[in-house]
Amino acid sequence: METKEIIFELRKHNALTQDELAEKVFVTRQAVSKWESGDAIPNTETLKLLSKLFDVSINTLLGSPQKLICQCCGMPLDDSSISKEPDGTFNEEYCKWCYANGDFAYKDMDVLINFLSEHMSNESFTKDQAKAYFEEHIPKLRYWCETSEK
Repeated sequence: METKEIIFELRKHNALTQDELAEKVFVTRQAVSKWESGDAIPNTETLKLLSKLFDVSINTLLGSPQKLICQCCGMPLDDSSISKEPDGTFNEEYCKWCYANGDFAYKDMDVLINFLSEHMSNESFTKDQAKAYFEEHIPKLRYWCETSEK
């Protein structure tokens, strides 16, 4: 879906008129009308307000143009697994299991790799294969690159 359809559907689902939505995100009704007709896209600050109001990520509002993955564990992200900041805004960098309430659950890469290897292995992907996979890919994720630079 496109942004115009997403905003329209979210507004209708939440039983809001264009005027009511405009008031909640500090814009005019005409701005909302332009978004819903596809003549304009909300600016960054308004996208943040819409994200918080509708409890969906900015990525979702924009029609999910990016395939998001947690930059700590590599898990694919969607609105149900994306972490949130203490103020309730989405943090599209991390899953809710790696980052919650402004704090990271994993400070040691080996602990994370061991956890993932234990829980992601199965009859067709052994624990050793899982561990080798995670040892190759986890260090390349932004969180671990930035942690190793400190």
